[in-house]
Formats: sequence, C-alpha cells, structure tokens
Amino acid sequence: MVNDLRLSTGAGLLDCKKALTEANGNVEEATTILRKKGAATAAKKADRATNQGLIESYIHVGGKVGVMIEVNCETDFVARNEDFKTFCRDLCLQIAAANPLYISRDQVPEAELAKEREIATAQVQGKPPAAIQKIVEGKLEKYYSTICLLDQPFVKLPEKTVKEILTEKVAKIGENIQVRRFTRYQLGA
Repeated sequence: MVNDLRLSTGAGLLDCKKALTEANGNVEEATTILRKKGAATAAKKADRATNQGLIESYIHVGGKVGVMIEVNCETDFVARNEDFKTFCRDLCLQIAAANPLYISRDQVPEAELAKEREIATAQVQGKPPAAIQKIVEGKLEKYYSTICLLDQPFVKLPEKTVKEILTEKVAKIGENIQVRRFTRYQLGA
C-alpha cells in the first residue's frame, strides 16, 4: 500500500507510511493528508529565491500558435530534472490551449475588475441585494478562471487547477517553483 501511495502521489516513502498510519490504512484519506502536507510545504518555500529555471517554448501543429514561458526554481539541478522540464512543457500546452492573460489574480488591473463587476451587476438586476453580491462574486471567480493561468483547470487534469498542480510539484521536487512570465503568439491576432 505504501508503494502504491508513493507512486500515485510522488511523496516520500516515510511520508506515505506516516500518512497511511494516520489514516488507519485508508488510501483516500492518506492522499488527502499528503496533499495538505504538500500545500504546507509549498507555503513554507514560497519566500525562497528562484534564480534558476528554464525558458520553454511550444509551437502548435500548423504554426498558428506559439508560447514562450519562463519558469523559475531554486537550483540548476532541479531545472535539469525531467519532471520539472515536463511541467514546463505542460504549462506551454496549457497557455496555448486556454489563452490566459495573466499569471495570477494580483496581476489583473483593478480597472478591468471594476468593469467586470459592473457588467456582472447589470446582468443580475432585480435580484435581492444579498443574492446580487454572491452572484457577482461567483461571476468574478469564473472570470479569474478564464484569464489567470494559476486559476485555470489544468488541461491534462481538469479536476485540478494549475495552482494545485504547481503546489504538488513544489512538494514533490522540494523547491520553490514560480511561473515568472509568458507570452502567447497567435497568427493574425
């Protein structure tokens, strides 16, 4: 069971054993424990400097869409790691397919958010005021998931966001990883 959990989560052998013991042999609960631990590990590493990494590119079949991305990590050892390289390629595919405009929510200009709030509020006129606020916030959440890379459902695993996949990679690799910047080119756009 320990080995199966290790293969499915990428966590260390001892961590898997402890999680299974804590979960009384329940694999699903042990997976949840490991994911929570991974998120905590990622939060601890978030302040570390990321001066190494890769610049990855992708040109879609037919040459009509291209992506270039810079993903940073702490050491060049990790930058050469095949798991890290695969993650960078997957991010390029994500950007090519989903066309995000920003990396994270904090990069979205306040004027753009105000405009979206105004549009969402106008769409729900006639509803009770308490409901309007919740509906507008829900529409903004959906808006974030279309324009922010980290909020988007991951192309290869739609049940998870890019941020969740990034957090899992930080926990598995053991270093802080940050998407620094990206550019998406589309022919004629």
